[in-house]
Amino acid sequence: MALDMEGLLLNTKLLVKSDYSYVGSITLFVALLCACIIIGHLLEENRWMNESITALFFGLISGVVILFTTKGKSSRILVFSEDLFFIYLLPPIIFNAGFQVKKKQFFRNFLTIMMFGVAGTLISFTIISFGAIGLFSRLNIGSLEIGDYLAIGAIFSATDSVCTLQVLNQDETPFLYSLVFGEGVANDATSVVLFNAIQKFDLVHLDAVIVLQLVGNFFYLFLTSTILGAVAGLLSAYIIKKLYFGRHSTDREVSLMMLMAYLSYMIAQLLDLSSILTVFFCGIVMSHYTWHNVTESSRITTKHAFATLSFISEIFLFMYVGMDALDIDKWRFVSDSPLKQVSLSSLLVGLVLVGRAAFVFPLSFLSNFAKKSSAEKINFRQQVIIWWAGLMRGAVSIALAYNQFTRAGQTQLRSNAIMITSTITVVLFSTVVFGLLTKPLIRLLLPHPPKHFSSMSSDPLSPKSFLSRLLENGQGSEIEAAGDSIIGLPNLRMLLSKPYASVHHHWRRFDDSFMRPVFGGRGFVPFVPGSPTERTCLAETSITE
Repeated sequence: MALDMEGLLLNTKLLVKSDYSYVGSITLFVALLCACIIIGHLLEENRWMNESITALFFGLISGVVILFTTKGKSSRILVFSEDLFFIYLLPPIIFNAGFQVKKKQFFRNFLTIMMFGVAGTLISFTIISFGAIGLFSRLNIGSLEIGDYLAIGAIFSATDSVCTLQVLNQDETPFLYSLVFGEGVANDATSVVLFNAIQKFDLVHLDAVIVLQLVGNFFYLFLTSTILGAVAGLLSAYIIKKLYFGRHSTDREVSLMMLMAYLSYMIAQLLDLSSILTVFFCGIVMSHYTWHNVTESSRITTKHAFATLSFISEIFLFMYVGMDALDIDKWRFVSDSPLKQVSLSSLLVGLVLVGRAAFVFPLSFLSNFAKKSSAEKINFRQQVIIWWAGLMRGAVSIALAYNQFTRAGQTQLRSNAIMITSTITVVLFSTVVFGLLTKPLIRLLLPHPPKHFSSMSSDPLSPKSFLSRLLENGQGSEIEAAGDSIIGLPNLRMLLSKPYASVHHHWRRFDDSFMRPVFGGRGFVPFVPGSPTERTCLAETSITE
């Protein structure tokens, strides 16, 4: 009995010590996050640096310090977890991107974005996979199966859409931002879908039936994921419009928007769909309908709350990647062959460069061929920027590499350890080198905003410019349709000469006639006596009068 009591006390002491250590690690990491944000603010005007690169360097420096203080035992405060990345950090980043995106610019280039994001990723995946099959055998890195090579193609086809948010500016280069970031979201979703498909199917006995199943499964996931996101957004809009929570509590409105967005992501995860696509389109639909159904205070709160969560997640992500890059356990496997490690990483960077160039320039040519107006075409300088800005690899690549080549974050196979360290090397190199040079490259190739970028807001006193400035988060883009010169054109002629204008015109008519009366939105905000909406409407009426 006494021995049992001693054992219980010992276990309790160990548990308390473990909890204390865990809390201490989190406290230190939060302190580092605060310091990183302050330093990032001080470097904000630097033409080379951005938040993500600052966080990455800060993580590397912190990792070196921890490595010395622990006498080479560890460089990390927290252990990398795919669940931490995919379930907690990625959703707020992607949702906020969809919520804040300028919808008119995004859907104006929707076909080009999907062509780059889906067809382009498949081209890059093919080149990287077959390049790895043909070249890796010469380096003698160990035994890799066909599934591993295809997984490598999916891993290094995934661009870093998070870093794109830091490098490109939505207001300065809206066209490039919508293309590169929109493609990045579709690219990440495509890469994850490809990776999951590779895990599911038996690739040893590959035949035409399995290929068709792969293609069918791919398009099924894309379609169902998009529909799920749209349905979740519409459901939130309908509930808030009918029940009007703001009459009682702004907190309930904001909480419901956040939870329903996260619910759509988790349902997609549960159903093995593309949760990235789901939460992105949920954000777009919520910004179009739900955001206009809440009170003014809720609109301000949601805009800043979503942006804040996204910002913290981004900084957390890049700082941790910097720390994890110095993990001594992974590098121990390749310490005896540094030249092989450098050769493999250089080869992967080369395949990434070639794979991206193989689809950006040809698909840009096809996109330009389909457009009659020169103002809508992608010129060569813009193509170079699109190619360059998409070369960065980030946390999605690391998470997929951990999934493929480790078990519970650890690996005992030399070939798997080499692939993990090579992935980390490529991520660090591409984020730092390509990321640092992107801003100067944009200033060099696009010294002044193109006319068709700035024409929409060239007159600071015009109604369009005033409204777009007033609604900076992209919610004012729809009212630009009032100035479109498409009304009065014959439908067939309009469809042939201006397909986007035609589709947008008919969508607006359908949206105003059927969607907004049911789900709310601008011009269809519920009117409740004594509500903030009533006071806002009365104030606007008095100003008008």
